[in-house]
Amino acid sequence: MAAEIIYEIQHSPAYAALTITLQAGQMVLVESGAMAAMDPWIEMKSKVKGGLMKGLGRMLGGESLFMSEFTAQGRPGDLYIAPGVPGDIQHYRLDGSKGLMVQSSGFVAANPGVQIDSKFQGVRGFFSGESLFLLRVVGEGDFWFSSFGAVLEIPVKGDYVVDTGYIVAFEDTLDYNVELLGGLSFKGLRTGILGGEGLVSRFRGEGKLWIQSRNLYPFINFLNPFRPVKSK
Repeated sequence: MAAEIIYEIQHSPAYAALTITLQAGQMVLVESGAMAAMDPWIEMKSKVKGGLMKGLGRMLGGESLFMSEFTAQGRPGDLYIAPGVPGDIQHYRLDGSKGLMVQSSGFVAANPGVQIDSKFQGVRGFFSGESLFLLRVVGEGDFWFSSFGAVLEIPVKGDYVVDTGYIVAFEDTLDYNVELLGGLSFKGLRTGILGGEGLVSRFRGEGKLWIQSRNLYPFINFLNPFRPVKSK
């Protein structure tokens, strides 16, 4: 099992930032561009982690082709990490017994013993209106992911329904299907159209699920009328 990394999540849940304390010689992987500040004896390298094909796979999942490697040279050092979206940060410790599925662009940082790839959702991703790809996280070690808004952890046993826009991450012991809330009947369609609710993900099994307190797409739609446009 990979050695645990000392960390602190600050300013949660609105504008959370992650502080990682690296021991001498210890290394951590960070999403490209997420470093805010660090001690000068921490060395940074940018790499296509896992090779070109895995890097391209992460790009399909909304991440950068490159990852940044930060290593404390000779003595302990602090690294400050800030995700691009205002929200929360969640820590998860992988022990090799199960994996984690994470929303597109949710990766923040990870232990080198963690492997990050993408998984095609197929028609579920297409009809949900979300990304066609999720990040698949396996291996052993520490992993941090981010959300838009606060993160709520839900232990699932059996069935659980979540609006597709609020899913942050879930353990791969859970299976899910995308469906119309209320079904395909006239009543279900009326509920979806008039009630403002539509496609949801129905999770089945036993495992942990994380949802966010805000949906990014309605927020983008809210801001759209205020964006500057060029006059003709």
